[in-house]
Amino acid sequence: MTRRARGTPDREEPAMELVEETPHRFRLDPHGAMRVPGVVFASRDLLADARQSLAQVANVATLPGIVGASYAMPDIHWGYGFPIGGVAATAVEEGGVISPGGVGFDISCGVRLLAADRDRAELTPALGAIMDGLDRAIPRGAGPGGVWRPGPGELDRILEGGARYAVGHGYGEERDLLRCEDGGAVDDAEVREVGERARERGLGQVGSLGSANHFLEVQEVSEVYDETVAAAFGITAGQVCVMIHCGSRGLGHQICTDHVRAMDRAMARYRITVPDRQLACTPVDSPEGRAYLGAMAAAANYGRANRQLLSYAARKVFRRASGAHLSLVYDVSHNLAKLETHHVDGRPRPLCVHRKGATRAFPPGHPELPADLRESGQPVLIPGTMGTASYVLAGVIGGDAFASTCHGAGRRMSRHEAARTVTGRELRARLERAGIAVRPRSWRGLSEETPEAYKDVGAVVAASEGAGLCRTVARLVPLGVVKG
Repeated sequence: MTRRARGTPDREEPAMELVEETPHRFRLDPHGAMRVPGVVFASRDLLADARQSLAQVANVATLPGIVGASYAMPDIHWGYGFPIGGVAATAVEEGGVISPGGVGFDISCGVRLLAADRDRAELTPALGAIMDGLDRAIPRGAGPGGVWRPGPGELDRILEGGARYAVGHGYGEERDLLRCEDGGAVDDAEVREVGERARERGLGQVGSLGSANHFLEVQEVSEVYDETVAAAFGITAGQVCVMIHCGSRGLGHQICTDHVRAMDRAMARYRITVPDRQLACTPVDSPEGRAYLGAMAAAANYGRANRQLLSYAARKVFRRASGAHLSLVYDVSHNLAKLETHHVDGRPRPLCVHRKGATRAFPPGHPELPADLRESGQPVLIPGTMGTASYVLAGVIGGDAFASTCHGAGRRMSRHEAARTVTGRELRARLERAGIAVRPRSWRGLSEETPEAYKDVGAVVAASEGAGLCRTVARLVPLGVVKG
């Protein structure tokens, strides 16, 4: 039996009727220029904060070549072009398009989880020294500054080699590449498609956290729900971990800006019209599409190198303060478009899968997974809001939305609104009373990330699992956070 829910976007669009197919799956039937239905994985409570973004789900469904549906994850909220939490695949061989709005400005923003060889009890005496060391060692904020200042020509090699290049120059260990998506680098990067302004912005930020919702957090594994899979991932109850959330900084932002403009100028040539110019797009197999794919891959490699260098800095702090070693659990992006093969209409088809604020979640047995993870499924890393839990999930057989799931809690307040609810000093005091050490770069930036600005990450994870997109492996709670 289906039930109906109303979604009322804020921009004067007509109300849209969602059909509740199951408790965690809602359908938006095609109307107007939509080529496919919209499918939203959520609970009714989570949909209460998703009104405006439902119109974006419908807009994405108008893209040329889209197949299956225009999907949205439980952490859906309004974004540039696509909603954040949006997933859409286009058929490459049938003129399907690629849209930078389906990746976002922070290309290859993602999450990396490292596990210490110590538990909380062993590291508690050193936690203060660890947090002070991380405060000094982790470059952050909106401006320049990074762990590594590349020499002449080195930026190109970072854009080509990603984490592989960083590890090859002593900033990591071989396991880091085995446990990183794509072995640490996307192979089809085209550095010549990265403009001069993007290079300028990226040169001084290699190995830096950035600002806004990016963070480095020291955590404890508080609960393990699947001990066999957790053991394969390399985590156990009570263990201390480090989670890093960041992306491609100003370089990725500039690449998105440059290629949106190029595609906006080119759409008329391909007789493409879109309901929102933020969805500017061209066929994947067009000069503009190939140029964006090459530049996007270069930015993805920058993002992987960025997290690799921050891992190096964190390892030095842990080793110096406590003698502990950090091993990589996994590193995965949640803002990326990838060329993948999926079964559609009963046959395998080459697709361009856009995941914006959504995480790839390959199932057990998938050939692209590392050999030691193939039986378990891909690790999926879901950061919570500051002061709340984070989660480790795993991909499942039969997962929908082209093997995708959520990426985090999802904002429900603007940054300005959040900053009006609490001051940075008040928030830090509150978190430290709860036993969470806080090392902010700015008080304003801290207040913008108050936990109340986000949805309940536990509800997002429960809806994702309830929709059959993933399964929960472990829950992690914060011990200390370093913020931009």
